[in-house]
Parts: sequence; C-alpha cells; structure tokens
Amino acid sequence: MPRYQGLPASPGIAIGPTLIYRTQKVTFTEQRVDDPRAEWQHLQQAIQKAHTQLIALEQRARKMAGDEEAAIFEAHRLFLDDEELLAKLRSMVLEDRLNAKAAVHHAFEQYAEALLSLEEEYFRARAQDLRDVAQRVMKCLDGEAEELSVENTPEPVILVAEDLTPSDTMRFDREQILGIVTARGGPTSHSAILARAMGVPAVVSAPFDLNDIRSGTLAILNGNSGLFNVGPTLHELEVARREKEEWDVRRQQELSQAQLPAVTRDGAFRAEVVANIGSVEDAELAIQYGAEGIGLFRTEFLYLQRTTMPTLAEQVRAYRRVFERMGERPVVVRTLDIGGDKEVPYLGTEKEPNPFLGWRAIRMIRERPDVLENQFSALLQAAGQAIAAGVECDLRIMLPMVSSVAEVERAREIYEKARADLEAEGNPLPQQVQFGIMVEVPSAAILADHFAPLVDFFSIGTNDLTQYTLAIDRTNERVSVLASPYHPAVLRLIEMTIRAAHAQGKWVGLCGELAGDPLAVPLLIGLHLDEFSMAPSSIPTIKELIRRWTVAECKEVAKKCLEFSTAAQVIGYLKEKAR
Repeated sequence: MPRYQGLPASPGIAIGPTLIYRTQKVTFTEQRVDDPRAEWQHLQQAIQKAHTQLIALEQRARKMAGDEEAAIFEAHRLFLDDEELLAKLRSMVLEDRLNAKAAVHHAFEQYAEALLSLEEEYFRARAQDLRDVAQRVMKCLDGEAEELSVENTPEPVILVAEDLTPSDTMRFDREQILGIVTARGGPTSHSAILARAMGVPAVVSAPFDLNDIRSGTLAILNGNSGLFNVGPTLHELEVARREKEEWDVRRQQELSQAQLPAVTRDGAFRAEVVANIGSVEDAELAIQYGAEGIGLFRTEFLYLQRTTMPTLAEQVRAYRRVFERMGERPVVVRTLDIGGDKEVPYLGTEKEPNPFLGWRAIRMIRERPDVLENQFSALLQAAGQAIAAGVECDLRIMLPMVSSVAEVERAREIYEKARADLEAEGNPLPQQVQFGIMVEVPSAAILADHFAPLVDFFSIGTNDLTQYTLAIDRTNERVSVLASPYHPAVLRLIEMTIRAAHAQGKWVGLCGELAGDPLAVPLLIGLHLDEFSMAPSSIPTIKELIRRWTVAECKEVAKKCLEFSTAAQVIGYLKEKAR
C-alpha cells in the first residue's frame, strides 16, 4: 500500500482509520449588477454575519487550544475591519457594479497572491487565512447556516484533506482527531499551529491524491518524520506501535522539563534556546514550549496587505504587545525584509529579474532611509512605553541581508538619529539596546572580523546562507534537494563567523532551520554557538538533546564534520553519533 513522504508539522505518531475531508468551496459567476447599492448592502450584511461566526469560532478555539490560538480567529475578524480592504470591496461593487461574490473573491485573492509571492513560508502560509475568510463571507452571501456544528465520527480518526483552513480544523473535537495530514500547506500554516496547540500529530505537503484513499482505511501518520503510511503491513503496524509508545514517553519527558535551562551534561555550557515568531500568538506559544526569548521576530506582517506605510502608532502597538508578553526575556527584532519579488508601490519595490538578490531588506536604505528610521523609532518607543509601564524589556535590533560594512555604519547613523529625536521629545526609552546583523550573505561571514567591532551580535540565517553559498534556489524543487546546510562550505562559514565574533567578545545565534534540527545539536555546540532559535514546538526536543552531550564530545563531533568534503558524509556521521 502507498507511503507518502510529507513535511512534519506537529510532532507525534497516530495510528487509526482515515477520514477523507473535502472542503466545499463556494462557486460564483462574475457579472455586473443592476442595483449596486442593494448589492453593497447585501455584502455588508454578509460581512456582519461572518463577524458573528468568527466570534463563536474564537470562543471554541479558546476552549480547545488556548487564548493565543483563539487570536487566529480574532485576526480573521480584523481582516473584515481593514479599511483598505473594505474600501476596495465598496469600489468594486458601487463603482464597478461587480456582484458581491466576485468582489470578495478578487479583493481577497489580490492580497493572498501578494503573500504567496514572498519567499518566507511563514507569510506564504497567511494566504490560506485570507482565503478562509473570503470563503466564509461568500457562504454568508449564499445565506448558508453557521458551519460551526461539530463533525461527528464513530471513532477517533486521522483526518485526510487536500488542505485545511483554521475553520476546518475547529470543526472537530480534539477527542475525535488522532492526526491530521494534508496534501498541501506548510508547517507554519495556522492549521498546523492549531494542531500543535492541541497536541495533534500532523503532516503537510504529502503528495497523495484524495481519490486514491478511502475513508476507514487503517493508516500510520508520523508527525516527526513526515511519513503517511496508508494500509500498513502487520510488521509496519507493530513497529509503529512501539515507536508511538516510546515517542509518547519521551515527549512527556521533554515537555515536563521544557522550562528548565539547556545545560550540557558536564555543566560546562548553557545554550540559550529561543524562538522564531511572526505574531503575538507565536510569542505565547514560544513561552509555553520553554523559549528563553525570541531570536527572530519577523516584522513584515505590519507592512503587508496594505497600500500605505503602517503608521508609527500601529507599529508601536504591535511591538509593545510582544515586549509586554515576553517581559525580561530578550527579543531580537529583524527589521523589514520585503523583496522585489512583490510589488509594494508605497515602498517603491517592483518586479525584478532575480528578486531575492535584488532591492530588499537593508539594501533599501539608500533610497528609503525613512522606512528604517520609522521602524527604529517605533521599536524604541514600544520598548520605552513597556518599561515605563513596569515591564522589563530586552530589545535587540537586527539588520537583514547585510553584505557590506557601509550598510551597518549607515544604519547605525539612522538609529542614533531616531534615538536622539525621541530623547529630545522626552519619550521614555530603553537604556540598553543591542544592535546586530544577520549573517546570511557569504560576504558577511567572510568579513565577520570586520563587522564584529560595529555590532553587539550576529545571527546566522542558514536558510539563505546555504542557498547563496551554493548558488541554489531553495524554492526550486528541481535543485532544492542539493541545498543542505550540512555542506562543508556552509559549515566553514558558520565556524568562521562564530570564531570572529568570539574573538571580539560578541555572541552568535542561529535562526535558520538548522537550529531546530536534532541532528545538528552536537555539531553546533562544538562550533561554540551561543543561541539556538527555532520554531516553538522544537524547543523541548532541542533542550533535551543539549543536556545529553558534553562539550568535549561536541568539540570532537564538530572537528570531524569540518574535515568532510560532502554534506552526505557529514549527515551520515551525525546520524551514526546520534544512535
């Protein structure tokens, strides 16, 4: 019987019958209406009805998963309050005389496509949320009854779907779901986040055809490896049951010690284990999983789905919420990184032949220094306000895509000006703010000894560093398999960066996927990495693995890995050491 290799999205192992779930999407015909005012009124009523439904879903999510997961549906309601989106809908209906369903589809899809054009999977996953809200409004236009009624199954099942929206996920009771597997979607989708919050194993992007699987077929779902096995043999079942028992025991052990520090077995080294986030709800999840801070706070969410720059007040409000939630824990905020892969008229970006090597991130500083100055000002004010309200705050600002010393020097000038202006106005400000850069371009690693005197820290972005070092587009399926962070050239750049930083008393973090890979733990400790930043759900596992090794053992592992000439040799050796 078929075995499908997908991407792990929520850890755990599930064994049980499948249930095929097909989302019923609303269809529509685009047409011009005779009475646009009546059509606009009809759409406003549908939007209000969708609001009411989302409040009910928010309450259900709070009960099933928690407050921060419920915030997903609060965010869905905010889509319906977005002034620019409502203005676009109003214009389409009243001026273009478009029917309501077509207007909803086109307006939401325009924003969804903008998100899908971004490189980072986190923001691409938000397109699913927009489409979820659009479908909800369109169903309300049809006058459909509230879909919150819970699906009933005769026994707990592995839910199998082409894709799942957050609304779909909430239609089932936790007790009814053994696991979730989808043919599409990514590990950062809100459905995956909900699955992790509910403790449900999940696999995404498994290449199956729904028509090839029947409901009721026994299956094994491994949320740790991403494997989905339909109709397993008796031997495979026996092996999976043993693995499940071992996993359940091990995971409970990891979770029970998630809040403890990650100290090596010999007590010689304590790693700082922190989280990558892109929202307030992610910050809450990070704390639950034992994060000691935030190693990468993506700020692009503030700049997307709009036609004008976010106001200073909007930025301050969003940053302050995260600072207040994290308290004294360090928060590393990455400044804006929206590339030329997406046209953002108010920023001056446009389509480029090779967007990820184009006008993006820190490279915008020459033409649009105001963008960075605004962000510096908002971060300083948010931290200052949090401190004035009695909240400890450890703000650390990080510049992305740095490739030259001149970029850092110019950015520091802009930062100092923003701070001086705020001080002159009498704003409360944090006394100490660390200033760092991402090392994701090979030139930054090679010149790390020149960058170190200008900054307080480095954070290595191995996802980009790998693709730029190896000249491989990791979004291109034909070559992405070659883009391994275990390639010796990448490892040498990491080692070079850490050595240069430590020589000048600066600390180094790593916020690429390598930081959350269990296989990499002894290697990174052996390279003397100070901070591991990863998806929140990976934190308990990585902390537990750090506690198993001694520094001497890790140094030997790192020394050996740097001697290899291929990624395959490095991976094979690390797998052998992990046994």
